[in-house]
Amino acid sequence: MIIPSTPSATRILQEVWKPLSILFVWDVVVTVVYFFLPFKAPGLPLTIFGSALALFLGFRDNAAYARWWEGRVLWGQMINASRSLARAALAFIDDDNAASRGIRRDIVIRQIAFVHALRAALRRQNDCSDLERLLSDEEVHLVKQRRNVPNAIHDGTGQLVAHAQRTGQIDTIQQAQIEAVLVDISNAQGGMERIKNTPLPMQYRFFPALFTRIFCILLPIGLVETLGIATPVGSTMAGLMFLAILQIGEDLVDPFANSVHDVPLSAMCRTIEIDLLQALGDPAPEPLAEVKGVLW
Repeated sequence: MIIPSTPSATRILQEVWKPLSILFVWDVVVTVVYFFLPFKAPGLPLTIFGSALALFLGFRDNAAYARWWEGRVLWGQMINASRSLARAALAFIDDDNAASRGIRRDIVIRQIAFVHALRAALRRQNDCSDLERLLSDEEVHLVKQRRNVPNAIHDGTGQLVAHAQRTGQIDTIQQAQIEAVLVDISNAQGGMERIKNTPLPMQYRFFPALFTRIFCILLPIGLVETLGIATPVGSTMAGLMFLAILQIGEDLVDPFANSVHDVPLSAMCRTIEIDLLQALGDPAPEPLAEVKGVLW
């Protein structure tokens, strides 16, 4: 996620140089043809075309931003649920013997491993190096046998809670309270997977891109009679605005794509890790810092 309210000039140039160059070349071609050949530009209802296209792109960008914001809300719920799970485990399970302390610690550490595994799964990363430093080799091997690694870790946490109840370390009421938090975590995970696995409908993806490009092709033809020699500048800037609106939807439609525009999953996982390790009384890493204006 880009942190500064105004991105750097270098990043803006990287984003726009290619479409800007193509638009400018096309606008120059139309202008040259108009002035040096017997060509009369047809009268095009660009105002109607542009208004309809702007509405279409606006609907699409709203749908894309709704997905991005829902992803951020779900991760906010995950942060809260992780803290609640750690607090319940540490409050309900006594630390008067080694077995109890081991279960308390395992529940908290497994939740840290869970969020890191979920981050990697949502970003379609095949390997999550954080699992090796948080779980034992045997546990890493077991969870990687499952297709859904985060869910495998989560199932193990549920089994730990059930074992604590069977051995008398928590009662059934406390187990039910912890289980309610685990359900909240599962619901948040399911919501994230729904966003990741369900793209926007084809109509929202194909037609806005098609109509925007057609509009950019027609734009200099309709403006050259009015703008004359200034057509390459005016038409290029107008077309770039529509292409920028189109690109906003592309950038936001997948909030977990591991790009500079996405929800900062790494930073939020680090937040969870810091809070839970400090709850255990362990040393915690520093919060994740932005890199060149981007928080990952």
